Amino acid sequence: MSQLSRNMEQSKEEQQRFQFARIATIESPYKEKFAIPRQPNLVNAAKGKVILCGLANNEELVRDIEQFSHLWLIFVFHGTQAQGWKPLVRPPRLGGNKKTGVLATRSTFRPNPIGMSVVKLDKVTTEQKQTVLHISGLDLLDGTPIIDIKPYVPYSDAITDAQGGFAQTEPNADVSINFTDQAQTDLSQYQTKYSELALLIEQVLSQDPRPAYKHNKLDDKIYGMRLFDLNIQWTFTGLASISVLNITRLT
Repeated sequence: MSQLSRNMEQSKEEQQRFQFARIATIESPYKEKFAIPRQPNLVNAAKGKVILCGLANNEELVRDIEQFSHLWLIFVFHGTQAQGWKPLVRPPRLGGNKKTGVLATRSTFRPNPIGMSVVKLDKVTTEQKQTVLHISGLDLLDGTPIIDIKPYVPYSDAITDAQGGFAQTEPNADVSINFTDQAQTDLSQYQTKYSELALLIEQVLSQDPRPAYKHNKLDDKIYGMRLFDLNIQWTFTGLASISVLNITRLT
């Protein structure tokens, strides 16, 4: 290919590029990728905020949005964007060992690092000229950039006879969670600030946040996960039982 041809191809590619501005930022209890549910609405105790910003921080943009119980959030995978992407990935639902096409999955490592998530809209507030959408059931990292918001429309978006391939059914969450005496003491210290902390921990851990290849395997490693400004340490005590060891504030 001649230099002129290469320049023409590059010019065509540049013409097909798009730029999107952030319209909001997510405030979430998930401060790191580990332990975030792999799909939305698996952990309904997870509550967060969509904080509108820039020109989009205008309550007129969300007029009548409370007529809808759920919203689509279109966002950027900012936490994994720098790692690039590959055509084949290992989805957790296939045990993390089998490769399949990235566009046949919801992997975060995509040709364009864009994701979409359905969340429950709890309420809308505007205080001191700051408009905020209060949501629950989110599966988004704290600080996630939002580039669009659309209402969830049940008659169109919920297709009852749709086929879900290898992800047709909800993953098994039959894991029992118990709190040690130390963890119970820690909970009492933080429950005033985080009223549903115990439920949030239980729902997150019941999804087994470990890598997929470790699922259904006994593992005596002590894990830590970050929710809000807290570090929660836990370990498996059986194939389907987890013990929360302690909860400490991060400095």
